[in-house]
Amino acid sequence: MCGIVGYVGRSMDDTALDVVMEGLARLEYRGYDSAGVALVTEDGVETAKRAGKLENLRSELSAHPLAVARTGIGHTRWATHGGPTDGNAHPHRGGEGGRLALIHNGIIENFHALKKELEAAGAEFESETDTEVAAQLVGREYDRLGDLTEAMRVVVGRLEGAFTLLAVHADSPGVVVGARRNSPLVVGLGDGENFLGSDVAAFIGHTRHAVELGQDQIVTITPDGHTVIGFDGSPAQGKGYEVTWDASAAEKGGYDTFMEKEIHEQPHAVGDTLLGRTKDDGELVLDELRISEDRLRQVDRITVVACGTAAYAGMVAKYAIEHWTRIPVEVSLAHEFRYCDPIVDDRTLVVSISQSGETMDTLMAVKHATELGALTLSICNTHGSTIPRESDAVLYTHAGPEIAVASTKAFLAQITACYVLGLYLAQLRGETYADDAKAVMNELREMPDKVEDLLGRMGRVIEMAEFMADSRAVLFLGRHVGFPVAMEGALKLKELAYIHAEGFAAGELKHGPIALIEPGQPVFVVVPSPDTPHELHKKVVSNIQEIRARGARTIVIAHDGDDDVLPFASEVIRIPQCPPMLAPLLAVVPLQVFALHLATAKGLDVDQPRNLAKSVTVE
Repeated sequence: MCGIVGYVGRSMDDTALDVVMEGLARLEYRGYDSAGVALVTEDGVETAKRAGKLENLRSELSAHPLAVARTGIGHTRWATHGGPTDGNAHPHRGGEGGRLALIHNGIIENFHALKKELEAAGAEFESETDTEVAAQLVGREYDRLGDLTEAMRVVVGRLEGAFTLLAVHADSPGVVVGARRNSPLVVGLGDGENFLGSDVAAFIGHTRHAVELGQDQIVTITPDGHTVIGFDGSPAQGKGYEVTWDASAAEKGGYDTFMEKEIHEQPHAVGDTLLGRTKDDGELVLDELRISEDRLRQVDRITVVACGTAAYAGMVAKYAIEHWTRIPVEVSLAHEFRYCDPIVDDRTLVVSISQSGETMDTLMAVKHATELGALTLSICNTHGSTIPRESDAVLYTHAGPEIAVASTKAFLAQITACYVLGLYLAQLRGETYADDAKAVMNELREMPDKVEDLLGRMGRVIEMAEFMADSRAVLFLGRHVGFPVAMEGALKLKELAYIHAEGFAAGELKHGPIALIEPGQPVFVVVPSPDTPHELHKKVVSNIQEIRARGARTIVIAHDGDDDVLPFASEVIRIPQCPPMLAPLLAVVPLQVFALHLATAKGLDVDQPRNLAKSVTVE
């Protein structure tokens, strides 16, 4: 959620403010409702903060410029404790004379008790936030100890919850101290300058050299280096890595929105996620899994934990993995997993799916699964993030940075990674399972070209979206792997266009939802391939007939050459022929494009929908 940036350089000029503001702009995709900065100047710590978009902060800085500085921190806030006001915006001050400034991502769960303690000691508060409690605590410890790193270490030992904290002090120019627990923080290493950020997008315009921090660690950056210690004060060391994408990957690249750009990057997202997964003979190899083949062969149950779009990727995975391996798969919403007394043991593989690797509900589910003795595997798009580090193994997608809040290319990459995992497990089971895995991998390699082909066919979808902009409700139907696609299509429309949308299993239609059908009601129907077993294709065509007879406007997504749908479809959206199990990689694309352009026709911000954040880092 909140975006955090820290910077320190050698020269006393405008660099600090420029770097911090640039970093905050790159982190806007995380979602926020206020923004602020703090600079360590020759006269002390100066701050500026405003509710609303970053442009409000820019206007404030233009009207009331801050002094030049070589050290600074910046923050974009998503309100949790206290509403989105100027006073609740970060940074918050602490210490004698307010000479310390602190920013925070996450929730401090015991802040009420700490606040009462501070008030009893005479402290006064200017905000409703839990963050100001941390600022006052660190400020008081600095006044006592005279060392910012040690002050931070003493305070984090008293905090409960999930948090990233960054602090600067007027008496420690050239120093930024950060701490993390269950919340993201990464270090950027430059030449005579160093950076901190919620993710590498915060500083990718300046360096690709990064260091991931472990759980319960404190980092201190100066112009000349960085040091890491644990919350217990013991020396520690982060893990260095190179960022493989550059600043241009976080720009719109000629498209009107990030979401449109990311939709068109999907062929590469699928293709890159497949790269390096097979040997020359077609055998799958997943070196990064870090779980022995023997352990994986013993798995007799799989539970997928995820939220939102990632959960729909998990539903697709259920159909595919069960089909290819005959291992039973359950999909559990991560925020329900801990509370439903899950049945897992040391032969259970718990697969978490998260684009950011910081989704708090999913992280807590992974930790709970570990406590219960399960094997844990993360499917994630973000190197150095928390969930992969907390898991026994990781299978990285390679979608590149996804800036728009509503997920598109990450969804296709997640499905692709789930396919790869399922096929790898099939290969481990040997015999015909392994033969099937090689055949499906060959078919999977053709999918990027098919997605590219499909993206060139979207003219009519865009037209429909524009003339349907006044729709009050849209329904989506699908069966088998088309069911999660229908739900994802509905979710995209909710997220972007703020209209009622529901996805149903088409077989449920006659058990209640058909009552919603009235003349003119738009209904998208995801039609399975005619090659799908069990006559599912015929059953879905019958569903189309049922709702068309009741006046629905039927918008049918069907494979090339499927003429059975023509008599009953108001509109047909064609997708390239592909194996039935791989169809979600194609069928969801028109639904993404439709939601994007309907929301655009309504004049809405598709990259930053209201009330939503890219990474949900609190429960």
